[in-house]
Amino acid sequence: MLATRLSPHLLKLTKTCPAIHRQFVPSSCEEKEEGQASADPLLEEQHTVVRGLVHKYPNRVLVLLTMNCAAYCRFCTRRRKVSDIEKGFLTDKDLGAMAAYIKKHPEVREVIFSGGDPLTVPVILKKAIKKIAALPQIKIVRVGSRLPVSDPKKVNTAVINALKGVKNKPLYIMLNFEHPREITPETVKAVAKLQKVAAGLFSQSIFLKGVNDSANVLYELFSRLLEVGVKPYYIFRCDLVKGAEHFLVDFKTEVKIFTELRHRLSGLACPMYVIDTPHGSGKIPVPTNDWEFDHDHYQDFAGQKQKVR
Repeated sequence: MLATRLSPHLLKLTKTCPAIHRQFVPSSCEEKEEGQASADPLLEEQHTVVRGLVHKYPNRVLVLLTMNCAAYCRFCTRRRKVSDIEKGFLTDKDLGAMAAYIKKHPEVREVIFSGGDPLTVPVILKKAIKKIAALPQIKIVRVGSRLPVSDPKKVNTAVINALKGVKNKPLYIMLNFEHPREITPETVKAVAKLQKVAAGLFSQSIFLKGVNDSANVLYELFSRLLEVGVKPYYIFRCDLVKGAEHFLVDFKTEVKIFTELRHRLSGLACPMYVIDTPHGSGKIPVPTNDWEFDHDHYQDFAGQKQKVR
């Protein structure tokens, strides 16, 4: 069971916004599991090559820097391990093993720091950037975080100084936003701090039932993000993860909503709508209803036919 954690910032928002309450406060729905759901739908454990290092795509690696966050999203794909204090944080030994593995794989040119939330552990992030991001073969650095939403005041000097450790290569920061009410004045200030050290800020969102399964809500979210300097990048179909099945939106409803968004939003404000394929075989773009297509099946990067779940 995913633990409960709320920052004071989010606690206030949950009392006034049902959509934010649904994202962060546990419900009995988490105990109702569907047979098709998986604890690890993207097979990250299978692709873990050393502790904390996931190598699923040839040219990039994922570093799970910590299993903790400032607040825990109830729909988290990694709810099987996020919030597990015993799994804790990466050690210097772990970082050394990661660097050694990457050096043996020159095809790896990009590193993605995630977790948990890597911005919650700036001391470890600073070490990881020095040990891994500084490798000559690494040309691109990404950091994924929800800290500007979950606890914006913690985007502090220590965090910014850690990120400044990325030298002579672009740093892209990927921020998770699900609802326009998350874009508070405090969050906008945190975003502005990150803009000073990043080559670009991008957002990732997930279709969530009862949170943002509305064209108007997402129109406001993506429009507002662009206004504060965050480019909407991806909107995902929710992973079929155990304990989060109640967040799943009907697929045809998602396509209808996204089709309307594509008609209303500028190209700059509109993200790419994708399914992160079960079994880890790629992020597959979903067409709009401007095309005739099979709403029940698609083909993944491995050429396998998959049924939409």
